[in-house]
Amino acid sequence: MTGLKRALNAMSDETRAALTEHGLMAGYEARPDYQRNDYLGWIARAKRPDTRQKRLDQMLDELRRGGIYMNMAWRG
Repeated sequence: MTGLKRALNAMSDETRAALTEHGLMAGYEARPDYQRNDYLGWIARAKRPDTRQKRLDQMLDELRRGGIYMNMAWRG
């Protein structure tokens, strides 16, 4: 990621595996740097495993559907 002035969030193995398994890595990589970084940080900050999974599932769903970012309309 480039162009971001805030701390970069690392992608967990779990997130990488889910993106790959669902065939969504290209869609993820097509998103702007800030969105990719926000998704990773948001998922990682979840304290409970079920919350982390819920957030991961939301990201996957938004990538699959396109045009949505954090439950808001987004034009990419």
